[in-house]
Amino acid sequence: MQNFDLVVIGGGPGGYVAAIRAAQLGMSVACIEGRGALGGTCLNVGCIPSKALLTSSAKYAELSHLSAHGIGVEGASLDLGAMMGRKDKVVGDLTKGIAFLFKKNGVELIEGWASIPEAGQVRVSTDDGETMLAAKNILIATGSEPTPLPGIDIDETDVLSSTGALALSEVPQHLAVIGAGVIGLELGQVWSRLGAKVTVVEYLDRILPGIDGEIAKLAQRALSKRGLKFQLGRKVTGIERGSNGLTLSLERVGKDVTESLEADKVLVAIGRRPVTRGLGLDALGVKVDGRGFIDVDDAFQTSVPGIYAIGDCVPGPMLAHKAEEDGVACVEILAGEHGHVDYNTVPGVVYTDPEVASVGVTEETLKEAGTEYISGKFNFMANSRARSTGETDGAVKVLASPGGKLLGAHICGAHGGDLIAELVLAMTKGATVEEVARTCHAHPAMGEAVKEACLDALGRAIHA
Repeated sequence: MQNFDLVVIGGGPGGYVAAIRAAQLGMSVACIEGRGALGGTCLNVGCIPSKALLTSSAKYAELSHLSAHGIGVEGASLDLGAMMGRKDKVVGDLTKGIAFLFKKNGVELIEGWASIPEAGQVRVSTDDGETMLAAKNILIATGSEPTPLPGIDIDETDVLSSTGALALSEVPQHLAVIGAGVIGLELGQVWSRLGAKVTVVEYLDRILPGIDGEIAKLAQRALSKRGLKFQLGRKVTGIERGSNGLTLSLERVGKDVTESLEADKVLVAIGRRPVTRGLGLDALGVKVDGRGFIDVDDAFQTSVPGIYAIGDCVPGPMLAHKAEEDGVACVEILAGEHGHVDYNTVPGVVYTDPEVASVGVTEETLKEAGTEYISGKFNFMANSRARSTGETDGAVKVLASPGGKLLGAHICGAHGGDLIAELVLAMTKGATVEEVARTCHAHPAMGEAVKEACLDALGRAIHA
C-alpha cells in the first residue's frame, strides 16, 4: 500500500492547485482523477471551452460591424467544425500543461475513481480492479455538476446541459435557455452570435441573480441589443417532444397564465450542485448540509479528523478561482503556515459582451441591512477609449462606507473582468475610494472609468 502525506480526490482547479502547492511545501502527494484528463469541469467542459467559443463567436459576429470602421468583408462563412476543433485543442493543450506541472512538482497522478472506506485510507477503482492508498490527510475536491430541472430529461441531444451545449454539431435554429445566470447567458450568446435565435427563460423577474440590480439591468439592455430575447418571471413546467421540435410549457410566476415556447434545442442552465456521491461520506459520518455541501471548519476540515474538503463541494461561491484559493489555504494550514481566504473579495465575472464583473456587496444588500453608504458611477459612453473602440455599453459602479472604505464594486462593460482586478486589490488592501481616485490612470484607457466612478462617489467626477 502506497503511503502519502496527502491524497487529493479530484483533479479540477481546486484539487490540482492544492496538490501542486502541497508538493511545494514538501508533502508527498497523490491526486486521483477518473475523468481521463486533468482540469475538472472548468477546463474540460466549463470555463475554458466556453471562453474559447465566446472568443471565436465574437470574431465571427464582429464581421457584420466592421463597415463602421471603413472595412468591407465579403464571403465570410462559418466552419463550426473548425471552431470546435480549436476549442478542443485549447482544452487539450492546457490539460497536458497540468500533467507537466504534476511531473515538475512531484505530484503522483493516479487515474481512477476514489472512495474513502475509513479515515486515512482511499480506495481507487478502475476497470482493472482496486488499489488502496494510505494517507495522513485526505482532501475532497470533487467539484460540481449541472443541477437538473425536475421533470426534465437531459439527453444531451435535444435537451442539453452546458456539456452538450459546448459540443453541438450544427447551429440551432431556435435555442431556448432555461436560466439567466452566468452559464445560460454565456452559452446563449455564443449560439446567438453564430446565427441561432436565442430565448432566455428565467423564473425570477431579472437576469443574473446575485449581481447588483442596476448593473444587471444594464447587462440585459446590452444583451438584448445583441440579439438575446428574454422571458422573465416564467416557470418551465415541462418539455414535450414533437415532430417539429420541442415545446416548453411555461407558467407566469404569480399569475394564472400559461404559455408555450417552441424551440429545436433547450439548454438547462439553472445552476450547479456538489458532486460527492460514491465517496462513502455517509458511512464515514462526514456531515453534509441539506443542499449537499460538505460542512467544513475554518481550516477546511470536515466533521471527520484528517478529511478535508474545498471548492464547489463546500459552501461558498462556486467559482474555479475560489476553489484554487481554498486549496492553497487548506494545504498551507496543513503545513503549519497561515492560509486564509477572504470570501468578501472573491470576484465574479460573466464573460458575455459586455462583460459583467463584481466583488463585494451589492446596493440591494446594503439597503436591506440599513447600512449607510456612498456610491459612484461612471458610464463608458463618456470614456475616451470606449468611444474609440465602440464599446460604450455599461458602467462602473462603486459602493463605499461614508468614510470611503470600498464595500463593493460592479462593472458592466468591455474588459470588465480585467478592470475588476484593481478594485479587488483595493478592497483587499483596504484602499479607499479617495486613494483609488488619486491613483494616476493611463489615458486613454478603460480603467479611467474606475477612477471616475470613485471620483463620483466623492462628488467630484471630472468627465461625467
